[in-house]
Amino acid sequence: MKAISYSRYGGPEVLEYGERPDPKVGPDDVLVKVRAAAVNPVDWKAQAGHLDGMIDAVFPVIPGWDVSGVVVQPGVSVTEFTVGDEVMGYVREDFLSRGTFAEYVAAPVRTLARKPRTVGFEESAALPLAGLTAYQVLHQALAVREGDTVLVHAAAGGVGAMAVQLARHLGCRVIGAVREEGRERVEELGAEPVVYDEHTFVEQIRALAPEGVDAAFDTIGGPFLKQTADVLAPEGRLASIADGEVIALGGRYFWVRPNAEDLAALARLVDEGVLSVRVARTFPLEQAADAQRANREGGLQGKVVVTVTWPD
Repeated sequence: MKAISYSRYGGPEVLEYGERPDPKVGPDDVLVKVRAAAVNPVDWKAQAGHLDGMIDAVFPVIPGWDVSGVVVQPGVSVTEFTVGDEVMGYVREDFLSRGTFAEYVAAPVRTLARKPRTVGFEESAALPLAGLTAYQVLHQALAVREGDTVLVHAAAGGVGAMAVQLARHLGCRVIGAVREEGRERVEELGAEPVVYDEHTFVEQIRALAPEGVDAAFDTIGGPFLKQTADVLAPEGRLASIADGEVIALGGRYFWVRPNAEDLAALARLVDEGVLSVRVARTFPLEQAADAQRANREGGLQGKVVVTVTWPD
């Protein structure tokens, strides 16, 4: 099969496009014919070696954890899917090796759900990691409930936009922190924008929520994390996916995990019109290095997706 891979840690320059062996399909795996795979910051961070103390890399590594495609072979113990099912997944395993930037991926069945019926493969590929992160942080780490005031960082970005929509669906008031160019997008999603400015950030939030916010979802870390802790209500909850210093501030450091039931719930919300997925740019598989560069540059209001073209 054709795939993108790297044989050493590094930046986009270490990515190579070429032939790789077809993946073996274990008893609990599902062989998926890939139609699209989304790019996430964790992809290039892992590729740079930043996760080396946590996850082994079995070189050559095919990057990518998000995918959508069509089932071509269920493993012998798999009863959840049959040939021809259209699926999506957050295909994260306990090692780096067989990722989704390829024509085929053998995905553990626990990482997959049926894709939403109402959107295409590109949007479906953009949903799993970002959607699961937002869903699990709101439900598990922050336990938000109707009537809460929730602060969401990078609210026009991939995870942030999902969190805004999900929190609104849960009956929360949402304050969305963005750069100036993201203000309109956040308002479209139903949140009240505040603009990143180290000198006025706390003041902007207190003007909207004088008694503090009930829950805060940090996606960027750094100096704004401490300022976020300063605007919590007395019993406010804080969670971060970006900065372990949140623990010292009394919050929770959270890592998303594959969960088929949560993924199916997200698909239902998309089909019900509650949750929208925005794709900012697409690249063919052979241009995955350019897709990665676009994701690293940031500033996009939507996901970057790599596509695989198949003959009709």
